Amino acid sequence: MTGTAAGAADRYLALIGGGDEYAAVDLALELLDGGVPAEELLLGLVAPAQRRVGELWAADAWSVAREHAATAISERVVAAVAARARSGPRPARGRITVACADGEYHALPTRLLAEVLRLRGWHVDFLGASVPGPHLITHLHQAGPDAVALSCTLPTRLPRAHATITACRAAGVPVLAGGRGFGADGRFARLLGADAWAPAADAAADLLDRGLPAFPPEVSPAGGPAHLADGEYTQLVRRRGEVVGAVLRALVAAHAPAASYSARQLESTAEDLAHLADFLAAALYVDDASLFTEFVGWTAGVLRARGVPAASLAAGLAAFGRELRDFPRAGRMLAEAAAACQMFDPSGGTSPGSGGAGTVPSPAPGQARPRV
Repeated sequence: MTGTAAGAADRYLALIGGGDEYAAVDLALELLDGGVPAEELLLGLVAPAQRRVGELWAADAWSVAREHAATAISERVVAAVAARARSGPRPARGRITVACADGEYHALPTRLLAEVLRLRGWHVDFLGASVPGPHLITHLHQAGPDAVALSCTLPTRLPRAHATITACRAAGVPVLAGGRGFGADGRFARLLGADAWAPAADAAADLLDRGLPAFPPEVSPAGGPAHLADGEYTQLVRRRGEVVGAVLRALVAAHAPAASYSARQLESTAEDLAHLADFLAAALYVDDASLFTEFVGWTAGVLRARGVPAASLAAGLAAFGRELRDFPRAGRMLAEAAAACQMFDPSGGTSPGSGGAGTVPSPAPGQARPRV
């Protein structure tokens, strides 16, 4: 943003971080009444603040509780701005369904998109977080939208997003994919059959304004991902609990610091190992090692902020490698991630592929106290 609105960014972050909902809403409405466009407020004030909230959580500067409280306030601010800005004739441009993929609970980015589309004259059905695929399809048959905007923030939700994309297209409704879960360049949206992808809410609105131009035919898959025929993804998902349990036992036996963990620390470690298993499964699903390597690099930074050395993460990866020794693709991905982990800079840098501070997401459930 520019001018007055740009100068308000630090103040807004301080207000939501301090739990002052009334002042945060007042600030946004004052800017709106002062001439700052509603779309600029949503995407230039609220969205950057939410990214900063994720960064502060990752750096262990904010607790999960504070992050959740700040997010709730931003949701109230979005509602207040949308209500104040909503005037004039009823939407007449067409109807768009906006939803999060099944299992995806990061709903604020999706809500921002919904409000931007409303501001641009679309009739929007905002379905919110974690919409089960069959229920979304029922809605499509009942409402008859022109397109579905499907959000996926965490790559671990990609298999469910794929099922939803396939079902939507079978119902004759095109899908516009968004969210960093689809990759920074939309590569996974292409792979999983979406009609188009946008990196941000304003870009998504621009695409819809132009009639949702599709991906070039040469990058649109004719069928499902062929690499799934090796069964590695399916077996890892089916054996997830067994694999995580075996890795935890191996880690405790082979990694000296883990032998002295308390029950709570062991529980947190098991949660983090489960996240590693889930991201590895997602990488197997799309056959892209960088998905897993980037998560490992990001995790290394999160752990270090909490006083956990990268060696602990490396030990966990090694234990996964031994447990999954009969999974060639998984083994290669684990080896790449282990190499990236060894490159993690103890002075506070991040490994190549970690994404940097600008791509830190809001914490996933169970990631509050990493202990791997």
